[in-house]
Amino acid sequence: MTTDKLKQYVAMIGGVLGALLLFLQSLEVDFLWFNNDSISTFTNFLTSLIPLVLVGYGIYKNQYLITNRAKSQEAVLKRSGWK
Repeated sequence: MTTDKLKQYVAMIGGVLGALLLFLQSLEVDFLWFNNDSISTFTNFLTSLIPLVLVGYGIYKNQYLITNRAKSQEAVLKRSGWK
């Protein structure tokens, strides 16, 4: 999945929340905490959080200290001169 696709998904979530806000306002249901500013803040939070999670996952997958399989792969890499 590319970063462009992730941004599209975040924008879609923001759009759905905006539509939900308009629907609730048409029913005269008003929450003080659920407004355009909170939706924008949540969308910005997701835009920042998703790359952080992906980088964290990449770091986790490249660690050679976690599982026995990873430790054996590290040993093979060292023997073959790749590490």
